Amino acid sequence: MTVKLDRTLKREIQVEGVAYTLTITPEGVKLAEKGRRKGQELLWKDMVSGDAALAAALNASLQKVR
Repeated sequence: MTVKLDRTLKREIQVEGVAYTLTITPEGVKLAEKGRRKGQELLWKDMVSGDAALAAALNASLQKVR
C-alpha cells in the first residue's frame, strides 16, 4: 500500500563522498549540496509530460556556456 505525499520529506545522501540533501515535496524533487540552498530542481508535472529531459538538456547547455 502506498502513502500519499502530503508534506515535505528531506533525506541526506552521499554521492562520490559529497553530502547532498534530497527534498521531496508534493510539487517535485530538489537535490542540493548539504548546507546550500541552490540545487537542481525537477517538478513532477515536467517529469510526467516529458519536459524533464528537455529541461535537463537546456540546463546542461547553459552551464557549459558559463
